[in-house]
Amino acid sequence: MTQRVEAPVAMTLRDGRRVLIRALGEHDRPALMEFGGALPKDDWIYLEDDLRNPEIITRLVNAHAAENWRQVVAVADNGCIVGYSAVRRLSGWSSHVGDIQLIIDPAWRRQGLGTVLARAICDAARALGVAKVIVEIMAEQVGGHAIFERLGFSVEGTFASHARDRHGHCHDLHVLAQQIS
Repeated sequence: MTQRVEAPVAMTLRDGRRVLIRALGEHDRPALMEFGGALPKDDWIYLEDDLRNPEIITRLVNAHAAENWRQVVAVADNGCIVGYSAVRRLSGWSSHVGDIQLIIDPAWRRQGLGTVLARAICDAARALGVAKVIVEIMAEQVGGHAIFERLGFSVEGTFASHARDRHGHCHDLHVLAQQIS
């Protein structure tokens, strides 16, 4: 399998802070672990992958060259990861669809970083050859809804009590989607 090289892009956010948007690499293991460990407990309710778990972090950074998966991070000037996003091309009859994940460090929210990283992961989805992208968001995740709706996504479905958080509580799950090709 060949490693893909995507050019990093420097961005200035609304508050003047700068980030580098680039592909996740094998060398990012410590920074991704630190990013996950620093997320507030409230965020853990909504995450599919436990970014505090060393085995999951290893799986993520080892997948940098996976054929059906792209991961993009936002890195602050000090080298800390402040945002993570991923897209996985689904298989079988949904092989034209990419499933997106996005998480931003709370100290970096409301500055445009979520939108920048969401755009970057949609570009990565196009590079995977998908025609449609989806993101699953719990109903309570108002900020996530706003980011993806701003980019042209719309709710295609709601599943009542479909997602169970880490405390065992059920939440309604919204599936937002957008055709990208």
